[in-house]
Amino acid sequence: MSISDPIADALTRIKNAQMAGHESVDINTNTTISSILEILKNEGFIGLVTSFKEGSKNMVKVELKYYNKEPVIRGINKISKPGKRIYLQWKDIHPTLNNIGLSVISTPRGVMSGKDAKYNHVGGEYICRIW
Repeated sequence: MSISDPIADALTRIKNAQMAGHESVDINTNTTISSILEILKNEGFIGLVTSFKEGSKNMVKVELKYYNKEPVIRGINKISKPGKRIYLQWKDIHPTLNNIGLSVISTPRGVMSGKDAKYNHVGGEYICRIW
């Protein structure tokens, strides 16, 4: 089965597993998804990320985080989609939910959080926002 938008699939798996109360979730990965997961881990939205192979597929096991038995991730919005790409200049990057959330931008310097992209004065494709 071919997935037309692997980033949306990965984000949806994380959101659904978090809302169902699972401890972890397995996700097909590529370099972009690995970068997004690294940002989520560094910002405290997810726990440990462990790589493994399942046949010929590269996979990761993502440990989900909870606070007082409530999911840390309340919502994920995929902004840029295969049919409609959304690009932002660095001046147009704004805080997500008054800095409670996180935006993820794919820039020429790699995938980074919205605040890092704004700090480095670099724009790019607005992938998603998480809160």
